[in-house]
Order: sequence, then structure tokens, then C-alpha cells
Amino acid sequence: MIPLEQLPHELDRASSTCQAIVEAPAGSRVKVYYDPESHRFRIGKFLPMGMVFPFDFAFIPSTLGGDGDPVDLLILPEAPLPVGCIVKVRILGVMESVQQKVGKKAKRNDRIIARLTESKLFSQVDHIDQLGRTFVDEVTVFFQTYKRMRGQSYEVLSVGGPERAAELIEEAEQAHLAQLGAA
Repeated sequence: MIPLEQLPHELDRASSTCQAIVEAPAGSRVKVYYDPESHRFRIGKFLPMGMVFPFDFAFIPSTLGGDGDPVDLLILPEAPLPVGCIVKVRILGVMESVQQKVGKKAKRNDRIIARLTESKLFSQVDHIDQLGRTFVDEVTVFFQTYKRMRGQSYEVLSVGGPERAAELIEEAEQAHLAQLGAA
């Protein structure tokens, strides 16, 4: 059986789609993460009381982001998705971001924004620009607050559409392949 983190991401630039694996459902206070050593999902961190994840938090398999983990993907919340499920998503864009722990070097931690390909609520949304500036501002505030509670800073460097997101996925795939070759 292929480990989840090595499944193909099935990026299709023509349809702006790819495959992702859900780690934490929308509405949860619990950050669940996939542990590639045990091939299981583990409880990670808890958000402070009153805070919940506004999206289904997922990762794109066969990628390696600037933070050393697979690239993060946020799915617009159709309904809370089960941890570990594999979903096909329509890529809407990316928030290119950097985070930094006090006294440590800053790391890229981009967030790909997507919707389910079979979405009913967001079926007419094909680009992050359709979500509006308020959407980006609120997501930024969420991550700034979440990271600040963990002793980190978070800054959005730029916002790009599906084409830029696809470029970053391809770059992260190359980084993943290079890591496999070095192992």
C-alpha cells in the first residue's frame, strides 16, 4: 500500500484540480496531522477556546512545502469532512505566506485555497478573487491569531490565482522528489 503522503496529487492544470487528504475538519478545535512514520493520523494542537478551523484543513500529497511538510490546502466548508479522506478539489488560488517563531528563521507556509469539485455551495466559484478582499483579510487574521497564540508571526506576502497555485504545487512536487532522492 502506498503511504498517503506519496499518493499522486493528480494536478490537472486544464481543470485546476488536484487531490488532497483531509487532516482537520472545518469547525474543529483539534489540529490533526498525518504522521508519515506511522502512517496514521495524530492529535496535534488544540485551538484556544472559542476558535475553530474555518475550513477543512488538508494537504497535497507528493509535495514538500517551505515548512518541510506537504503543501497545506484549505477547502471551503461544504460540510466537515472526515479525517483521512481523499478528496478531489478545484484550486481557486493561493495565499503565499511566511511564518516565524521568535528567534528562528522565517519559513514559507503557503495556503492553497480550494473547493470540492462536487461542491453545491461554491460551485460557481473558480477563482480566489470571487471570494473578495474581506475573505483574504479574515483568513489572514485567523492565521495571525492562531500563530500568535503559538509564539509565531504570520504574514501574507501575496495572493495569486489558480495558475500561481499550480506553479507552487509543481515546485513542491520537485522538492518532494528531491527529498526522496536524497533519502
